[in-house]
Amino acid sequence: MIRPVTFATLILITASALAQIPTPRPAFNAFEVATITPTDPDSKAGRFITIQGTHRFVVKNYTLKLLIAAAYDLNPQAVAGGPAWLDSDHYDILAETPGDVRPTHDEQMSMVRTLLTDRFQLAFHRQPKVFSIYELEAAKSGPKLKPTAAAGDDPHTVGPAVVYPGRVVLPGRNATMGDLTTLLQRAILDRPVVDRTGLTARYDFDLEWAPDETQFGGALPPAPSDAPTPPLFTALQEQLGLRLEATRGPIPTLVVDHINKPSAN
Repeated sequence: MIRPVTFATLILITASALAQIPTPRPAFNAFEVATITPTDPDSKAGRFITIQGTHRFVVKNYTLKLLIAAAYDLNPQAVAGGPAWLDSDHYDILAETPGDVRPTHDEQMSMVRTLLTDRFQLAFHRQPKVFSIYELEAAKSGPKLKPTAAAGDDPHTVGPAVVYPGRVVLPGRNATMGDLTTLLQRAILDRPVVDRTGLTARYDFDLEWAPDETQFGGALPPAPSDAPTPPLFTALQEQLGLRLEATRGPIPTLVVDHINKPSAN
């Protein structure tokens, strides 16, 4: 017996079909709203960039030089020019992101770049310059990286680092060597890093090491000499089968041509 298709049945079928259509991601071209304030000099919150929940984007205790480096995936040494306050004035930013999904790191930084242009009137040009750099290479014994279990279109992340007394844990999920290199040079090491591993797959890992005074811009106290975890260079080799080689080489720097104090909120 063939049952008739009722109007109510059609509504249920249509609703079910619509529920299976994925929600398109917003363009994430700009924040919905952003408040910029000077950092309280008595603040004890440290320095960080994070996204809380789905929409709340928070920057705490950042200079404009550090923010530009983060937005353009650069080591701070690769940001040149601009007024003296670029590296001395500290700012807090509280912003709301558009849409109903949490933006990825790359999408967050895209909105930060728009913020720098709109609210600070940042203008710059690129210029190659020779720096002391690190080259990230596969160790002679070979890489020890575990291929990711994530799907190809899943988010790829390295960090944020989790800081414990005398110990840092850096998670990577569905991550490329480019993702790791970017995080190392942008937030951890004191010089630019270039990927020379030749590895093109995606990996899951947890890197654990004892920090020293050259890392995180000196924001973390160095681990004690008897720390149970190894230094970063040793940890990279023992845990991931990678090594950092100190050398010199050309890096495309960002030279600030123009920047203003932030416009009114």
